[in-house]
Order: sequence, then structure tokens, then C-alpha cells
Amino acid sequence: MTTHEIIGLIPAAGKGVRLGLPYPKELYPVIRDNHYKPISQFVLNNMTVAGLHHVVFVINETKHQLIGFFGSGQRFGCNISYVVQERMHKSNASTSPGLAHALDAAYHLVRDKTVCFGMADTIMPSEVFCQGLQYATRDDDVILILFPTERPEKFGMVKMNQHHHVQKIIDKPPQTDLTQMWGAIIWRPKFTEFLHDCLARGIADFALIMNSAIDSGMRFRGVPIANGTYIDLGTYDEIMELDRRFREE
Repeated sequence: MTTHEIIGLIPAAGKGVRLGLPYPKELYPVIRDNHYKPISQFVLNNMTVAGLHHVVFVINETKHQLIGFFGSGQRFGCNISYVVQERMHKSNASTSPGLAHALDAAYHLVRDKTVCFGMADTIMPSEVFCQGLQYATRDDDVILILFPTERPEKFGMVKMNQHHHVQKIIDKPPQTDLTQMWGAIIWRPKFTEFLHDCLARGIADFALIMNSAIDSGMRFRGVPIANGTYIDLGTYDEIMELDRRFREE
């Protein structure tokens, strides 16, 4: 899966209004070993550990502090580019255009490249992208990096066969027998173009886009992270859970 240049993609364009923080949610401080580390640095480190040299943050027009912290990326061992996601001007459009639009905002930088995509408010084991790339075959178009969860109503749950070929994404089901959710994704240029085309045709739901890609014959593989822990920060309850876990380490 490494026949193309590999680039990192981190969407960070959300307003983060639920938490009401006086700074971008992506800079929420995690204190470890008496050092400050913003939560978004974890996914950036996941990418640099995998050998990525270029990472793109998709931001909105208010994220000056994020740019101020990460800068050119030199301090973190990579080059960082920033893309400002355009606002949607339709009268019935959400102020948050959604994940698919955020990913496509960097189309001009990621096209023709293999993309490693992770969320800016998550903490995953450091080797997740290394493992995903390691298990990819030349026939795989998309690699879903999987984690166990007991909260399926919050995540995209993944149905696979015994060969780990993904059959369907079931987004945030209230009840399900599935136990694995996707936490990060690696994809080839073929999926970048598919995503771009779907948005041009007005299809913006990311789970629907992935399922359409599967139905079209694109090959998705699931790579479960053994004993992997996935932490995301979206509510105060999740902040408390994050703080509790790091205190116990």
C-alpha cells in the first residue's frame, strides 16, 4: 500500500461548542510525566512514528492557536500544512459541514497520495498506522484500523468476514452485536477520488460514502489493534474518563 507517497490528514475544523473551552478543543492539555501535551499531538505522533513527513490539518478560520502551537511542524519531526475549510453558504446547511467535507477540503494536497487519517481529539496506541500499513496488501483500497468498544452508539461499527474483509459500516447503531469500531483509516488515491466525486454529487454522509465504495467493489480491510485503547474527547464525561485513565497509569 506504500507505492504512493504517504500523507497525514487530521480534520480539526469543528467549533467544539459542546465543551465551551476558551481555546480549540484540539489543544486540550494532557499532562504526562510533568509535561504538557495537547490531545492533537497524539495523532500527529502516531503519524510521525509511521514515518510520515507531511501532515495536513484541516481547520476553520478561528484556529489561530492551533497554528501557533504546531507551526511548521519542524519541532515534531514533520512538515505541517493547514487548509481552511470553506463555510457552506446554503441556507439549510449546518455550521459544521461534516467529516466528509472536511476530508475533501484537502483534496488538492492529498490527491494521488496514500492518506493516513486520524481524528484530532483522540488518543490511540503509538503504532496504529505502522500496523495498518504493515497488514495492507496491494489489493486493499482502504484499511480501517479497529478498536473494541462498548459504546457502539458513538462510533462507526464494522462488519467483517473471517478474512477481515469489511462488508459494511453501521454508523452509531443504538444496538448491535458488532464489537469493533473504526478509529483511524488509511486509503489509496482511488478512495480520495471516490469521496471527491460523491461530494460533487451531493452525497455527504461519510458512512454512506464508505458503504457505497464497498458496494462498488472497492476493497476494505479491517485491522484490529490487539488490546488497543481508543480514547476520544468530545464531552465532559469523556474528559473525566481521560483524566482518570492517565492518573491510573
